[in-house]
Amino acid sequence: MTWKSQLADSVVTPEQLAERFGIDPEPLRAVAARYPLRITPHYLGLIETPGDPIWRQCVPDLRELAIDDLPEDSLNESSFSPVPALVHRYPDRALLLVSGQCAGYCRFCTRKNRVGTRAMAFSAAQIDAGLDYIASTPGIRDVILTGGDPLLLDDPRLTEILTRLQSIAHVEMVRIGSRVPVTLPQRITPQLCRLLARFQPLYLNTHFNHPRELVDASIAACARLADAGIPLGNQTVLMRGVNDDPEVMITLCRGLLKARVRPYYLHHLDQARGTAHFRVPVERGLEIIAAMRGRVSGLGIPQYVVDPPGGQGKVPLLPENLLQVGETLKVRTAGGMVELPNRTPLRDVSSA
Repeated sequence: MTWKSQLADSVVTPEQLAERFGIDPEPLRAVAARYPLRITPHYLGLIETPGDPIWRQCVPDLRELAIDDLPEDSLNESSFSPVPALVHRYPDRALLLVSGQCAGYCRFCTRKNRVGTRAMAFSAAQIDAGLDYIASTPGIRDVILTGGDPLLLDDPRLTEILTRLQSIAHVEMVRIGSRVPVTLPQRITPQLCRLLARFQPLYLNTHFNHPRELVDASIAACARLADAGIPLGNQTVLMRGVNDDPEVMITLCRGLLKARVRPYYLHHLDQARGTAHFRVPVERGLEIIAAMRGRVSGLGIPQYVVDPPGGQGKVPLLPENLLQVGETLKVRTAGGMVELPNRTPLRDVSSA
C-alpha cells in the first residue's frame, strides 16, 4: 500500500470508528466537527483497545470541548507572523508553515484549532511570501519546515521549497518537523530520502510518544532516513494516560536510541484549548526525568521544557526554576516569572 493510498483509506468519521470498535459514534460527532479526525490504517492498527495510549492520541474525546480559559493560539504565534505562513519568534530562526494537513490529527496538538482547516490552507503565493521574507531577513540562519506535516507535500513541491531555501546564502540549515515516521511510515520512500539528502545540512525531528509506536515499519522508515545521512531527533509530549510513567518513557527512549533517533525534547503540554485532559503536573515530569538518570544513556534523556504562552520561547523545567503557588506553577524565565496551570481540572478527571 502506497502512502497516498494509506491517506485515502484513513478513518475520517466517527461512524468508521464505531464500525471498527463497536462504540457509539454520537458523542464524537461534535468533537470531529470542531477538530478534524484522521487516522491512517497503519496507526489505527496500533490500537489494542479503546482508551489505550494510542487511542487517546488519535480518537476524538468529548473533553476536547470542555469550557476552559486556555487560548486557541497557545504559543501566541499570530503575534510573530509578519506574513501568514511564517512565524519569526527567535532572532536567528523561523518557522515556515508549508502544509496545513497531517497524516493523523493528534488530539493534543498545539495548533489543533487550525490544522486540517481553512485557517492553515496557505496558498503557494503565501508560502512564497514566507520564503521572500526569509530571503530579505539576513538574521535568519535556521528554517524549520512545519505545519501541518511538511512530508505530506509531494516530492516536486518539497524540492521546490528546499531548493529555494538552499539558494539563500544566510540560511545555514533546515529542519523538518514530521510525524509521518510514526503515523505514515510508507511516506519515507527511498526516493524521498535521496531528495532530502541533497539539501544538507538538513535535520528531521519526529514525534514518537509511546514505545508501541516503534513498530517495524516505523523503525525501517527511520533507518532509511539515517542511512541517507539525515540526523534524527524526537520530540515527545508528556501526556496523562499516554506516557506519564517512568517505565514507559525509559522503554521509549531506549527504543529510539536503538532506532538511531536521539530523544531531543520532552514537552510539557502546551496550553492549547481542548487539551487540558492530557495535562500532567510538572512534578511528575521531573520525577520521570530523575528516574531515567542512571538507567538510560545521557544520549537518551530528553530535555524537559515548557513553551509558555506569550512567545518567550522554550524554558527548561528544572527544580530551581519553579515556584508552586496552589494550583498554579510559576516558572522563572529570562524575561521574568510566568504562570502555568499545573493540575487537570476536576471536571475532566471525573470523566477520564
